Amino acid sequence: MKFGVVIFPGSNCDEDVYHVVKEVIQQPVEYIWHQETSVDGFDCIVLPGGFSYGDYLRTGAIARFSPVMAAVEAFAQRGGLVLGICNGFQILLEAGLLPGAMQVNDCLQFRCQPTYLLVENSATPFSCDFQPGQVISMPIAHWQGSYFADAATLAELESHRQVVFRYCGPDGQRRPEANPNGSLNDIAGIVNREGNVLGLMPHPERRSERVLGGTDGALLFSSIVNWWAGRRG
Repeated sequence: MKFGVVIFPGSNCDEDVYHVVKEVIQQPVEYIWHQETSVDGFDCIVLPGGFSYGDYLRTGAIARFSPVMAAVEAFAQRGGLVLGICNGFQILLEAGLLPGAMQVNDCLQFRCQPTYLLVENSATPFSCDFQPGQVISMPIAHWQGSYFADAATLAELESHRQVVFRYCGPDGQRRPEANPNGSLNDIAGIVNREGNVLGLMPHPERRSERVLGGTDGALLFSSIVNWWAGRRG
């Protein structure tokens, strides 16, 4: 399968994602400039982390109007796989491809640190190589990563098992001190109702090789590849 990594002005994790896709999971990958109007030929689109358009107005608020986003939205509506990491998650929220919004971290600090995540749903194209209830580790690096949604939206996310990853302690237990940003329901990553669009604040590309301290992140990328291979039979 072929991956496309979108570059917005201010993206800074695009090369990291490109490296993991090409060298770690060994799949074809190309960069996609944000002014492109087509994503034809790709099977999975990745919106990487960074500070698109300098995070002016709100994180992701300007990037959602980049020409490529219309193509990404149409791609998602056709069932294409879309992965948004950190700033990419914020852009997906602003574009309406995922429900909810991001607020400034409740500590009012930029947080760059390892986090533990509880795998809540391993039945998605992005998590099928994980075990249900597995505790994994990925780092975060953000100032505006506190997930918010109204009560009705949260209830819908929970009832449809759209929460894929939650912040937790190393023992898998959820507690306030394990939540680095005040996200409601300890949410770290969600999928859309159809399950083909995932946004998460932690960075899987930064935990995909032993030299980086672990390989939990690589399982997210390998999930995509294995799910795709299984679908194609």
